Amino acid sequence: MLLVRAIIRPEKVNEVLDELMTAGYPAVTKMDVFGRGKQKGMIAGSVQYDEIPKEMLLFFIKDEDKDDLIRILLRTAKTGAGNYGDGRIFVSPVEDAYTVSTGKQGL
Repeated sequence: MLLVRAIIRPEKVNEVLDELMTAGYPAVTKMDVFGRGKQKGMIAGSVQYDEIPKEMLLFFIKDEDKDDLIRILLRTAKTGAGNYGDGRIFVSPVEDAYTVSTGKQGL
C-alpha cells in the first residue's frame, strides 16, 4: 500500500481530479497548502512572494496502481510549457490502514 502526495497548481486540480475519476481513482483527500520550491518563491514586478498557494492531493493506493496514477498526475498537472511551480509528487509506503466505521483492515 502506498501514499501518493501530489502538490500541484490550484488551477489544475479539477482537470486532474476529473481524469483520475475517469481512470477509476475516485478516492482523494484535498488540502489547500502554501509553500515554495527550489525557485524560492516568485517575483512579479517589484513584489516578492515567498509562499505560493498550491493544492495537495493525497491518494492511498495499491502498489500495482502506482505507475498508472503517477502517469495520470504527470500528464494532467503539468502546464503546457512545463513551468517551474507545476508541482511535485511524493510516494511513501504505508504499513497499514483501517476503516473506522467497520474496523476493516486494508484498502
